[in-house]
Amino acid sequence: MKTLTKAEEQIMQAIWKLDKAFLREIIDELPSPKPHNNTVATILKILVEKEFVGITVFGRMHQYYPLISKDAYSKTTMKSLVKGYFEGSFSNAVSFMVKENNLSIDDLETLLKQLRKNK
Repeated sequence: MKTLTKAEEQIMQAIWKLDKAFLREIIDELPSPKPHNNTVATILKILVEKEFVGITVFGRMHQYYPLISKDAYSKTTMKSLVKGYFEGSFSNAVSFMVKENNLSIDDLETLLKQLRKNK
């Protein structure tokens, strides 16, 4: 799966949230300061070319919808992050989060419950 730039990911977040949306709806969903219509339209064109987004045409209007789920993209992105920064080890990634105080004991207990549940 191809990766997204920060701007592309921001627009994908809006599309994932809206499920199906026209250009104006996507722009309304983005944080301020709002990018120009042409900027968002160009990024949407790139997302279509990368096969992240599909289009339904209604006359001169285009409705955009995700071709890749947020979960599928998150899974691929996390695997890539762990591979690139933690030598492919999820335990190294979790250890890093614990050392940086980003994971509490409650978070770790929740992770353990999930691991036990998925066995």
